[in-house]
Amino acid sequence: MSRNRDLSARLGCLLARHQSLHDPNLEPRNRLRWLPEVRRWQALRLEASFDRFLRDPRRRPAAQFFLSDVYNDRDFSRRDADVAKVLPMMQRLLPAALLTTIADAIELGLLTHALDLRMAGMLQALAPELRDLDGELYAQAYRACGLPRLRDHQIELLAKVGVDLGRALRLPGVSMLLRLSRGPARAAGLEELQGFLERGFAAFGALGDAGTFIAEIEADERELARRLFDGDPRPFAMVAIK
Repeated sequence: MSRNRDLSARLGCLLARHQSLHDPNLEPRNRLRWLPEVRRWQALRLEASFDRFLRDPRRRPAAQFFLSDVYNDRDFSRRDADVAKVLPMMQRLLPAALLTTIADAIELGLLTHALDLRMAGMLQALAPELRDLDGELYAQAYRACGLPRLRDHQIELLAKVGVDLGRALRLPGVSMLLRLSRGPARAAGLEELQGFLERGFAAFGALGDAGTFIAEIEADERELARRLFDGDPRPFAMVAIK
């Protein structure tokens, strides 16, 4: 019972913070013109980093799930609002491991948005007249923003969400639960949350053991962060960003 209360409190806190951070009246940096450009460029960079996964039929579904549902420029506010609406019911029906992973995914989205806001503000200061982002300007803003420990935590969360979601979605009964909840979720307007779980189940089902896949992603992201903080003149040399 204590564990359920702790998880409920964590989810409630994360959802409240998520709502506040995305509110342009409470956080004016949401209106900065650089914010959508930062998110667009980062999505392109991640897709380029995932090229070898996307060309592998076995790993492609999991890679596409990451790009669409875990770590990209998509607005997850609808999914997270769904979580808030069904939090009491979820705690009765869903395994604690899956609920914890959903909480981690929300925390990852929250931290990523906070870092993106910081990047957008820094770009506004560094390049108020420019419109387009490139690797050199991105690297300059990234280093100026600093916060290496938070960047490290962001990568930790990314890896944890991937590994734990793969495990949780293979728990006995989850497949049946997702099938049974499809109709009620649609009727209740919870398509975003249901879609997130179903896409994750399909992607990791095709992948099998997610450990090696996630370890490769984590290693790539840590190497890129090291290059950026170390001032490497060509930090994105290992990826071809279109």
